[in-house]
Amino acid sequence: MNKYELAVVVNANLEDEARTAVVDKVKALVERFKGNITEVDEWGKKKLAYEIQKMKEAYYYFIRFEADVDAPAEIESRIRIMDGVIRYLVVRQDEA
Repeated sequence: MNKYELAVVVNANLEDEARTAVVDKVKALVERFKGNITEVDEWGKKKLAYEIQKMKEAYYYFIRFEADVDAPAEIESRIRIMDGVIRYLVVRQDEA
């Protein structure tokens, strides 16, 4: 089991309930591919570095989890087509 961090940038125009549903779907995806979520860090609404789809702000979430080697590719392929997710990235956490 490797440690990973998933960064998810969610559309700021969504209502609170819809945004929570998007984050819950992402967490369910991680668990579906046998990932063990260790921490969910919500940064809140932040200004984007550059305009994306005519938006200047978005909500940032960081989900740390442990999973097998093939899980991140499967998770990314599913998040790619999710409504409400502007950007995403899974990175492996190295042991320090």
